[in-house]
Amino acid sequence: MAKQPDEQVVIEEEIDHVRIITLNQPRRLNVISPNVVSLLAQYLEKWEKHADAKLVIIKGAGRAFSAGGDLKVFYDGRTSKDSCLEVVYTMYWLCHHIHTYKKTQVALVHGISMGGGASLMVPMKFSVVTEKTVFSTPEASIGFHTDCGFSFMHSRLPGHLGEFLALTGARLNGKELVAAGLATHFVPSEKLPEVEKRLISLNTGDENLVKSAIEEFSEEVQIDGDSVLNKQSIIDECFSKDTMSDIIKSFEAEAGKEGNGWIGPVLKGLKRSSPTGLKITLRSVREGRKQTLAECLKKEFRLTINILRSAISTDVYEGIRALTIDKDNAPKWDPPTHDKVKDEKVDLVFQPFKEELELPNPEKDECRWDGKYEKSAYATFK
Repeated sequence: MAKQPDEQVVIEEEIDHVRIITLNQPRRLNVISPNVVSLLAQYLEKWEKHADAKLVIIKGAGRAFSAGGDLKVFYDGRTSKDSCLEVVYTMYWLCHHIHTYKKTQVALVHGISMGGGASLMVPMKFSVVTEKTVFSTPEASIGFHTDCGFSFMHSRLPGHLGEFLALTGARLNGKELVAAGLATHFVPSEKLPEVEKRLISLNTGDENLVKSAIEEFSEEVQIDGDSVLNKQSIIDECFSKDTMSDIIKSFEAEAGKEGNGWIGPVLKGLKRSSPTGLKITLRSVREGRKQTLAECLKKEFRLTINILRSAISTDVYEGIRALTIDKDNAPKWDPPTHDKVKDEKVDLVFQPFKEELELPNPEKDECRWDGKYEKSAYATFK
């Protein structure tokens, strides 16, 4: 029996020179499951190679763009070594292609755009957000790390804003995303369908024409006075410190000053987060400042595999359990404090793999889509 459209996790449409991807699991906030990753890779490769495809639009069904990776898949695979290796490999391999895609891409981002979901927004040539867009990279809090290219993207934000967003999982709204350079245009949500219709009728990938078409609907952004983006001096003062312990101490000191009431809830979340996840994330973002995109993705691939292998801690599974399985929001971290997360342990998850086990990032156009999982050394182990 043929699948009905509402059963498809990704819907593809081809309208003359325009290609549309709709993430279609609205009840699950359009999580990025293994099937979604596989389909995205398939469609994006096909369209980049096809001369008729000029413009690619990506959007989410329902009230979310994408809430990120499917944490239940990770959790369910916790007792089987490398059960998620193929989807992790393919996602990081795909991230490189999304950042360097040869056709014009537009993300229409309505609602939640978090973690890996945001990796389908920020790298696009054009990313259109609304007043209902909510962005966050909260992975460190559950014992994971800021992934899918965000050690590259966060490390290039002004000052130490990248460390702040990666470590605290602080949320940004649509206007803040444009102001921070993580999105290109702000459009009121009621006009988003009109933007899509206009781009379809435009029927071209010409970047100047696409930009002009979006600007017919976009508005100049004015961030609120109490926006976290207006707290840059405090963020730089605190999140420039060398260690997590020093960052927290500095943040605590600022919290006691008049007018800094906003710090309290952020600090509370930071203190409840996985010490191991925070320490790995801090190092990853800081290393990212001196790394290329390809180097960041290779590093993040190693981190993800080692974390899922519980190389130094089982925190990621405890974090997922507390957040999404038992939903008790009472994780028991191991180790439980920052001073017990030793540098030599953290070093282990950053160690390079053997060359044949590293993530490939083909740089030459003629072999750009080589390096798929099924051709990798990993596939031969199965």
